[in-house]
Amino acid sequence: MAEPRIQVEVAYGGVREQVLIPVVAEGALTAGEAIARSGVAAQFPEIDLAINKVGIYGKLIPLDQALDSGDRVEIYRALI
Repeated sequence: MAEPRIQVEVAYGGVREQVLIPVVAEGALTAGEAIARSGVAAQFPEIDLAINKVGIYGKLIPLDQALDSGDRVEIYRALI
């Protein structure tokens, strides 16, 4: 039996640009894995997951949080 397909989005709001990047995986996926697969850190080098908080729809989560299809993983930056 094939593993279920997980479809999520990774969201980040930079100072001048916001992105919403779709990520698709076969089987289990964590928030950290979704962020890595999205490539958002290459696009926004200021992202530091040791500092930036992560959440799903406004609720803080750890990077090892398992995701469900339809989740939006949000990377939060410090507000100025």
